[in-house]
Order: sequence, then structure tokens, then C-alpha cells
Amino acid sequence: MKKELSVKAEPDFPRNSGNAADAGKEAHDNTLDKRPPSVIELFRSVETSSNEERITIGDLLHGMEDRAAAALILIFALPNALPTPPGTSTVLGIPLLFLCTQFAVGWPVWLPRFITDRSMKRADFSALLTKAEPWLAKAERFLKPRLSVLTSYAAERLLGTLWLILAIVLVLPIPLGNMPPAVSLCIMALGLLAADGIFIILGVLAAIASLVLASSVVFGVLAAGAAFIGRFFS
Repeated sequence: MKKELSVKAEPDFPRNSGNAADAGKEAHDNTLDKRPPSVIELFRSVETSSNEERITIGDLLHGMEDRAAAALILIFALPNALPTPPGTSTVLGIPLLFLCTQFAVGWPVWLPRFITDRSMKRADFSALLTKAEPWLAKAERFLKPRLSVLTSYAAERLLGTLWLILAIVLVLPIPLGNMPPAVSLCIMALGLLAADGIFIILGVLAAIASLVLASSVVFGVLAAGAAFIGRFFS
């Protein structure tokens, strides 16, 4: 009688591990694709959107789409956050007043044609982006979508009201009163562009500090003026 050879059945291991890894990688790539474009990517997309020699503010307005208000506020506030010649804050503050008013009310972003037709050479715009890119890249390391309640419709209207107050202060000829509001506007605009509630909170705190500083300067100047005038009538 012949012995029957028993063959031990091998365990049926799953053979789709490679497919699972590929599926995981594909899901990760899809998540990355859904990531909103960064600030610098938005500006670069405007830079490469056409072959025209010059880039207008209107091009920026259309290129930023639903984030146009925050992007343009960043553009107009950023020069005021740096040492600039006298009168710069007034020139750049006028578009800020337009934008902040519309943002506070909830109107679509609109600028007069004499503003949207202003332009700069594409090469100059590219050079400006190249200089700003390292600084924006550093900021974006900390930027990420969080505390989305601060980017809701109601929160944006309150934020717009604060922006309008800051824009008014920025336009006024207050000694040392222009840079702090501009810095706080830049921080909040970056937070809104990245849907980062933490940056928005930091910007609000900076805005409160800048308003306190501006008020102190105004009251100090008024008190000094009143004391000076009082000497002639005492």
C-alpha cells in the first residue's frame, strides 16, 4: 500500500500589498493636489499667465480669484511695512481704503480703472518675486489651514472692519504710525490667504498694539501742542 504524500497547504498571504502601497501613494498625491496654492505660487501663476510685457494690478486682481482681496491688501500693505519715502503710505493707502471697505461690507473686489491700469514690467515683477520668495517661504513654513472659524463669512466681515480702521490710520500723517498697521495687515492677509486662524489672531493682536501706539502718538502730539499754545495765553 503506497503512502500518500501529504502536502501542507501554504498560507494564503495577501498578494496585493504592492497595489495597496500604490493606492496609498495615489491618495497622498491626491491630497497634495487638493492643497490650496501657496502665496508665492499664486503670484507666479499671474507672472506666467500671459506673454504681455507688463503686468497690471487688474491682472493680479483676476489671477488671485477668490483670494484677490487678501492678496491685493498684502501687495499694497507690504511696501508700507518697510522704510519708504514720505508720501508712500498715502499713495498706497488709497487702494487699501477701497479694498478694506469692500471686504468689510462683503462686496466683490473692485478697483477703479485708474488703479487697475497701473502696471510694472514683467521682469521687475519677477525680480520682486525672487526677492520676496525666501521671506514668504519662511512664513509659509508656519502657515497651514487651522481654526477655519476665523475665515468664515461673519469673521471676514469683522476682520474687514479692523482692516478699514488700520487703512485709515495708515493714510493719516502720524509719525511712526504707518509701519505697525501695515505689518499687522500683512500678517492677517497671509493668514487669510492660507486659511490660518493662528496667523489671523497674531495679526489682530499686532493691530491692537499698533492702534494703541498710534493713539498714544496722536494724544502726545495734541498734548504737546496744547501745552505749547497754553504758554502764550498764560
